[in-house]
Amino acid sequence: MKHLNKWFLSLILFFTCIFNINAQQSLSIEDALKIALENNYEIQIASNNLKVNQTNNTIGNAGMLPKVTASVIDNNNIQNLSQTRSDGTVNSVNNGKSNSLTYGVGLDWTIFDGMKMFAKKDQLEELQKLGESTLRQNILTKISDVYATYYDLVQQQQQLKALDSTLTISDQRLTLAQNRFNIGKASKLEVLNAQVDLNTDKVTLLKQKELYNNTKILLNQILARDAKIDFKVIDFVQVDASLKLDELIDLAQKQNPQLEAQIINKRVAELQLKQIKSTRYPTVKVNSGYNFSETQSSLGFTTQTSARGLNYGFSASLNLFDGLAQHRNEKIANLAIENAEIQIKQQSQALETQLATAYQTYLTNLELILLEANNEAIARKNLEITLDKFHIGTITTLEFRTAQLNYINATVRYSNAQYQAKLSETALKELAGNLNYQ
Repeated sequence: MKHLNKWFLSLILFFTCIFNINAQQSLSIEDALKIALENNYEIQIASNNLKVNQTNNTIGNAGMLPKVTASVIDNNNIQNLSQTRSDGTVNSVNNGKSNSLTYGVGLDWTIFDGMKMFAKKDQLEELQKLGESTLRQNILTKISDVYATYYDLVQQQQQLKALDSTLTISDQRLTLAQNRFNIGKASKLEVLNAQVDLNTDKVTLLKQKELYNNTKILLNQILARDAKIDFKVIDFVQVDASLKLDELIDLAQKQNPQLEAQIINKRVAELQLKQIKSTRYPTVKVNSGYNFSETQSSLGFTTQTSARGLNYGFSASLNLFDGLAQHRNEKIANLAIENAEIQIKQQSQALETQLATAYQTYLTNLELILLEANNEAIARKNLEITLDKFHIGTITTLEFRTAQLNYINATVRYSNAQYQAKLSETALKELAGNLNYQ
């Protein structure tokens, strides 16, 4: 019966492990980016704003199309009427009714407004481009956030593995110290020190797990999905070491969304000036309509009238003097263009400065990867040698603990160097507008 219970418990444990493995799905960086682009709220808002600009970008909104209206007017009166004719005859009606009904279709079309409508249409085109640039900026920012958080999880996962391995070593050390104490080859102090170090490693591992799980929740939030979804990430960081500063600057001048937005804003300001200048020219409109009218009256020479027909014509107007408002508006529009030019230069200079600074950090981090990789390999080898010597009792526990901590610190620095290099690479590509999300 006892054997059966053990077998039953083992079976339950086996299926529990299988369930946990299946529940914790693997999440690649490509999958994370795809989910973020589909679900993220900021991107959805920017996408809807772009759709608003696309909807507004029509010739009708620019004022190029005519306006056609249909109208119906129905008036009814009940009055006590009295008429005295020239021959002295008096004609009166009590509660006399009269009504008039007019209905028809009218057309109103501005055919010339100083080219304002064409400038307006070009401005709507630029505003649509501005919306596209804003959407790209939101996408790049969110991709950068996904990269940073995802690879932060990767480095934390690497550190968890290192802490797990050192915890196993600390546990072995405690067992060895206890055995040596039992046979009289070690003092109780050695056992206690081993226990304290083991507990310290457990605390460190527990805190690292807490940070790892919280970062998972943060990534789920960025992906706009359930915070409780569990997953695992890849176990390595691949850094692009081929970036060149000159190429990045050229790309940034062509496709950086922030710089592109400033250039579009200047174009919008220029088109606004064209619309203001258009009021110096006359405005010409044509109008036409086809109307039906019927009139009935209880008193008068004509008791019923009906008419139908076409009407057409044109109107022209020219602003001769408006209190110098035209001059003032043009001056303000020119200042807006000048400010836009200054902002382009400012953004371009800031962009080059950010790229140059980030590139120096990128080069430093690439060198740090090589150094820390070498340090991590040396620390691992030193720990292996120290562990062998500790088993045969040729080194002290303090020397062993030092080697153990050196290995942990070297592993943490190596994983952090890889992570920082990836952040530098991501920042450079984001500034250049070349951060891939496929």
